[in-house]
Amino acid sequence: MLNVLILDDEKRFTEELAEFLENSGFHAYEANSVGLGLSILKKTEIDLLILDVRLPGSNGLDILKDVKSLYPNIEVIVVSGHGDMDTVIQAMRLGAFDYLKKPFRHIDIRISIERTQKFLALQREVKQLEEKNSLISKSLEERIERHFIGVSTPIKEILDQALTVAQYPDTNVLITGESGTGKENIARIIHYASARKDAIFCAVNSASITESLLESEFFGHKKGSFTGAVADKKGFFEISNHGTLFLDEIADMQINLQAKMLRAIEEKKITRVGDTHSIDVDFRIISATNNPLDKLVEEQKFRLDLMHRLNTFHIHIPPLRERPEDIESLFLFFLEDIAKKLNKPIPQLNDDVIELLQKYSFPGNVRELRNMVERAMILNKGRKLSIEDFPIKEKTVATPETLLPVDTFNLETHEAELIRAALKDANYNRVAAAKLLGIDRMALVRKMQKYMIEPEPQIAQK
Repeated sequence: MLNVLILDDEKRFTEELAEFLENSGFHAYEANSVGLGLSILKKTEIDLLILDVRLPGSNGLDILKDVKSLYPNIEVIVVSGHGDMDTVIQAMRLGAFDYLKKPFRHIDIRISIERTQKFLALQREVKQLEEKNSLISKSLEERIERHFIGVSTPIKEILDQALTVAQYPDTNVLITGESGTGKENIARIIHYASARKDAIFCAVNSASITESLLESEFFGHKKGSFTGAVADKKGFFEISNHGTLFLDEIADMQINLQAKMLRAIEEKKITRVGDTHSIDVDFRIISATNNPLDKLVEEQKFRLDLMHRLNTFHIHIPPLRERPEDIESLFLFFLEDIAKKLNKPIPQLNDDVIELLQKYSFPGNVRELRNMVERAMILNKGRKLSIEDFPIKEKTVATPETLLPVDTFNLETHEAELIRAALKDANYNRVAAAKLLGIDRMALVRKMQKYMIEPEPQIAQK
């Protein structure tokens, strides 16, 4: 039902028109002064404003301009008993949907409102098409520079958790899930849906910073504090002031840095390397890992007190194989998006393609699905994609008997296998393998050391 505000200084006019609108099935609000009208706009979700361009002490066209600036989704019908073509043209240029000259018949305003309703309905359809399969609004997508696609109950629950904790801008969040599940997407949603959205979102890969620069990178340094410090430099904590510091792969953070991290998070004060003056900082920490921190704590590789400080609110993203109903919507989105980027027509699909993919275990999760679609689009020469365009090894396709193998939930097993596969595909070029995995080379080297993966296969000696 349409909410209509009538802003006119003639009380008899607003009462009569409001009664007609109420009898026609609309919610009508009356305002005989600019102050009251603006107050109603602030407190009530108005769809349509009927505005007199001549109001005591005010210019209706100026009000029109302000309304379209503050409430761009409100449509405006301008009315006046003293209209001329210049006023009409200016009103339309400022965003008015229609113009009626007083006196007018009720049928005239009814026809104008019906045109407005059709326009609003068309706008909603366009918005729905823009956001099809996406669980977040277009404006939030633009802010996070990511899409969030899915239809499954788990992914909707995760989004609900992210939007809920976003309203508590000082609460630290730990996001867990396998590589490629979209942990940074969730972190960005939390930041850009929060009161910190206008400040920086600073994403840091905890495993990619060399040990010698760890303290300087996070806390900053003063000029001359060490060789190469040619100028004062802000660290990640200062850069994130009033915003969000996203620590990816937090489990790989060096143990000697963890105590200093804990103190900075608790006190919200930092001291640059080579300085004695402390600096107040205000930030939210969102951290992410694909490794169980509990196990690392038991192995004394991660501080228990830091884990508790980071894990105030926990969000776990299940792997794609546990929510196969999301595969089709993700696949279709990637297909359209990649076709547009490659300037190719969107190909048709054989019926068995989605069925095959929904049986695949996807060790690389959403990232692997996107890479798979992009590869198929590049290599396909026809107008149709078939299962031959998606080479999947039989052993990686889930069957009812093997849908949940014993090690399904063993993150380390899957991660080690994925690293070995990427190295093999990249002919053991670490830079290329890291790119396939979506991490940098130093992070790959650390993980290879962690899982004792050889740089290249050993050749048997004769």
